[in-house]
Amino acid sequence: MAQQQFTLLFNSRKKNPEDLKSELLKSMWNQLPFDILEKIFSFLPPDSLVRATSACRHWHTCAKTRPSQSHVIPNGPPWFLAMETRGHGLPYYVHNLSLKCWYFLPSDFLPYPIRPISPIGGLVLYRRAASSPSIQLGLFNPFTRQHRLLPSLTAPRTNPAVGVVVGRTHSSFRVYVAGGMSTSGFAAAASYNPTMKMYDSEADKWQSLGLMPIEFAVRLTVWTPNESVFSGGILYWMTSARAYSVMGFDVSTGSWKELKVPMADRLEFAALVRRKGRLALVGGASAMEACVWELDDCDRWVLVESVPFEMGKRFLKGKGSWWSTKCVGSDEAIYLFRELGSEMLVWREEIAEKGRWEWILIEGCSSIRGEPVASFPYKGVLLYPTLASSYISDL
Repeated sequence: MAQQQFTLLFNSRKKNPEDLKSELLKSMWNQLPFDILEKIFSFLPPDSLVRATSACRHWHTCAKTRPSQSHVIPNGPPWFLAMETRGHGLPYYVHNLSLKCWYFLPSDFLPYPIRPISPIGGLVLYRRAASSPSIQLGLFNPFTRQHRLLPSLTAPRTNPAVGVVVGRTHSSFRVYVAGGMSTSGFAAAASYNPTMKMYDSEADKWQSLGLMPIEFAVRLTVWTPNESVFSGGILYWMTSARAYSVMGFDVSTGSWKELKVPMADRLEFAALVRRKGRLALVGGASAMEACVWELDDCDRWVLVESVPFEMGKRFLKGKGSWWSTKCVGSDEAIYLFRELGSEMLVWREEIAEKGRWEWILIEGCSSIRGEPVASFPYKGVLLYPTLASSYISDL
């Protein structure tokens, strides 16, 4: 590099200082080693990274290569991905909280209908819709349009609860499958499957974790959405049989426990999220504000926040009912939402004052670049976008 810069100086003696400075900088950036560029690119948001890929072939190659620093903490808050799950080939919509804008993402790269389950870094874990006679899981990246199926379960089962535990890097994770319905033999009647299986991304295979209580298997099969939260070494699911309750599985000991839910028989919606590393529960009942509870070290729910009355009234459009409200969360923010065109209610850490959280309303996606967007109920996922092209294929 020093020889190239010397040659540039020798050949440019007649140029003015500003032009010479510009050429020196251009030469320096063009010749930066991949590891240094990867470190710099790791701090860029995805939209800036896209622009960087068009600067030169060297940058384009580097940006499309899997980062060696896979443990780097993502820069900025996660993006909110909205997915309509009732049809195949419908577009996705993603919101950038930092820039306060919505984007449109085609989904035609997926060859079959899917049902999203959980984010894993910049990927989305999904199950194939109508993949009878057994659940079939996969991963996709909505930004690079890549996807792959995970290995099939050794014993077919349908409608189990699915949980995710992410390791120190987003390429290291485990997927847990609990309960579900299975058949034994040709034309046999379906029965509840009281076993657990675990997929290890590093080994790329499933392994058996043994039996589980049959009553837990039944409730996780019939009354549980696929959302799970991992906190303090325990994987949690919400169940809604008659009244809300929480099932917990200790991944190190294999033991199970059940937690009661505050106002369990009154809540119109309830969801589990992770906030600042702790398990949190968000729920709302008619004629009252939605609340946020956190689980303390003694397995007791502690009320930590409630939705401001005026904001809640605006979010509900004066209807006074929290039915059909959905919720997703991360360590940095909690989102309440209903339909794509309606406002989202977000509780997040203030940018100006760390440690202090604030409620804000975010405009729904009613149009993009002047084109109207139909409003519909959707599934929301928080993820950190990645443009690394080998992120899925290298698992």
